[in-house]
Amino acid sequence: MSTITRPMRRPQPAQAPTAQPDTILIIDDDEPLVELLTRRLQRQGYRTISACCGAEGLAKARLQRPSLIVLDLRLPDADGLGVCSQLVDSPETCTIPVIILSGLEDPEVVHRCRAAGCQYFLRKPYDPNVLLVLIRQAISDCRGWQADGQE
Repeated sequence: MSTITRPMRRPQPAQAPTAQPDTILIIDDDEPLVELLTRRLQRQGYRTISACCGAEGLAKARLQRPSLIVLDLRLPDADGLGVCSQLVDSPETCTIPVIILSGLEDPEVVHRCRAAGCQYFLRKPYDPNVLLVLIRQAISDCRGWQADGQE
């Protein structure tokens, strides 16, 4: 009786599902800053969307559900604290972490930002590497909370 052997096939590497890049919504009316931040975040593999005012930012947050929001306190149509509070109070956006950037010198501003629901506060001018670390940490924390809630 003869044995038929088939040539061994080379194992194929497992193909990981293609993960969508995290999306970051930048709500700020300082166009040069938004462009600079957009380029930096895109180089790091993030997808970015932007809004130049509070109303537009709220609408984009509800519609596109970004992974994280970078928010300025001084907007032409709204107070950033109010925008942050609306994001935190809305069922559609309450799980999206918010990082507030501000050049305000008021010592109470950090306390007010935390009370409004932001995860992190960074004073302008800021170190872009620190912002990247905070973005990664906030997204990671949010994923951890979501995973804990699904168990």
